[in-house]
Amino acid sequence: MNTVHRQSTLVLFLSLLLVQCSAITLPQPGEIFSDLLRSGKPGPEMVVLPAGEFLMGCFGTPPPVPGAECHPREEPVRRVEISRPFAVSKYEVTFEDYDRFTGASERADDHGWGRGRRPAINVSWPEAQAYVAWLSSETGETYRLLSEAEWEYAARAGSTGRVDWGNNKANCAHCGSRWDSEQSAPTGSFPANPWGLHDMLGNVGEWVQDCWNRNYTGAPSDGTAWIEGSCEARVVRGGSWMSGGPPGAPIRGRWPASFHMEIVGFRVARTLGR
Repeated sequence: MNTVHRQSTLVLFLSLLLVQCSAITLPQPGEIFSDLLRSGKPGPEMVVLPAGEFLMGCFGTPPPVPGAECHPREEPVRRVEISRPFAVSKYEVTFEDYDRFTGASERADDHGWGRGRRPAINVSWPEAQAYVAWLSSETGETYRLLSEAEWEYAARAGSTGRVDWGNNKANCAHCGSRWDSEQSAPTGSFPANPWGLHDMLGNVGEWVQDCWNRNYTGAPSDGTAWIEGSCEARVVRGGSWMSGGPPGAPIRGRWPASFHMEIVGFRVARTLGR
């Protein structure tokens, strides 16, 4: 093969490669999608969040009501950088989602409240890990629990200061909904936050990836999970139908990873790209 021919072949190969690469596009911030399972059923509905920076922790505003002061477990405030977009499930993982994983024989207890679009409860941290591993295998994508930093970034959705629970905007002990202090609500019963995520506050607390540490001293600043500390316990964020909201109980909790509770569920994240 002469030199001219080799060069022409190389140019053609590179052109084809460029066309193929340009056809591979990642979902963009704000985009909503679902990956298909092997059965052809959809996985959880996912929302793409942008990269960015934020201040994590309790700061910036006087307590609106007595008892809403910052708790030491929410301090010190630190700047966290989320360097890449990632996707977060639009809703807490529902029984509809979770039952596709367990099948009929090993279903999590719904506490008599019903299944379907209610958030999956009585799921331990290891069982949530098993679900995201199954979801990754089913879709060929990388699913996982959110880090605590990613969770707060998603919950704040660009806001600063204390996160506003509002009146009848969440299911919590004092939020004014018909489910308050009684039971979980069907997912999506309340308006989404500015980034399109429902029930980040209230309804059920959500397992995250991080081990428990009593405050944020020494925590990562790059958005990754903190996997040092008391790892027999894991962080739960967001409060629940029987806690949180006015008068401002902290929304950062600690629970043994092996516990099954009717006040705790989880949400999933998906890494974008390779």
